[in-house]
Amino acid sequence: MRISVLLKTVYIQTYAVDGVTFEFANFITKRFSTENIISTIKEKPSRLIIAYQNGNPIGVAEIIYDSTCPIRKTSVPELSKLYVLERFYGKGIGYGLINETEKEVRQNGFAEFNLEVYIKNDRAIAFYKRQGYTSIGNVDFPMESNTYENLVMNKILN
Repeated sequence: MRISVLLKTVYIQTYAVDGVTFEFANFITKRFSTENIISTIKEKPSRLIIAYQNGNPIGVAEIIYDSTCPIRKTSVPELSKLYVLERFYGKGIGYGLINETEKEVRQNGFAEFNLEVYIKNDRAIAFYKRQGYTSIGNVDFPMESNTYENLVMNKILN
């Protein structure tokens, strides 16, 4: 349940630029439900990497191994989420999470990693660029009645 709350909190802080719309509330309630998180952990425990402080979750990254790049149409793992509570920005939490996900992906035999990031999330885009990710195109992210433009980024892992 704590991971569900963390994901919802970070999503709202990042993307609720017009407040919490009905569409937005429906999306995060379904996507970040405790049941979905439990299912993800049972399916493949290494898919979620969680950062803790004093035993409490403060950040989470999720890897989707069976993803297809929407630009290149190739099979490549995806960094589906990299969420850190705002209070912990600038403390190396995101850096630690992304390094752990990349290590996990390499250990599973993959040489590259993709992610999608909201085109207006300048802070995250700058962070990913500092980590060596490059833009390879744009794709739409659909919700219920709206779509949001995402940047697709890729990194060749050493």
